[in-house]
Amino acid sequence: MSVEVLDGSTIRSFVEDEGAFDRSVEDRFASLDADRDGLLTYAEMASELMSLRVLESHFGDDDGAPSAGELLQVYRALFSRFDRDGNGTVDLEEFRAEMREVMLAVANGIGFLPVQMVVEEGSFLKRAVEREMMVQKLGA
Repeated sequence: MSVEVLDGSTIRSFVEDEGAFDRSVEDRFASLDADRDGLLTYAEMASELMSLRVLESHFGDDDGAPSAGELLQVYRALFSRFDRDGNGTVDLEEFRAEMREVMLAVANGIGFLPVQMVVEEGSFLKRAVEREMMVQKLGA
């Protein structure tokens, strides 16, 4: 993990760079596709979804933490967002489309002011920052 400074335009530029974004999506998809069948099941995506740590506690107050069953429902709902055709699996195009939406939502949420974030190595946000640094280096 590393601390990076980014803003919404960093993320939007990354998503709009189809080559960079598509390579990142394809890499992440391949890393999740354990059986190499070209489809992601809930089991293959579960650890990725759970790494988001959605709603595990309410601002550090465990009294507001959802139950394990409630968390499972949240993760299943997240998976269903990716599984756009509802067939129980996520193909590369479904994964790409949802990741595009997720990244653009993050960009809109951050806005135009730079923020400091802790990002995971190899994550989409880290790749967005690395891409921007490369573009700036080449432009200088």
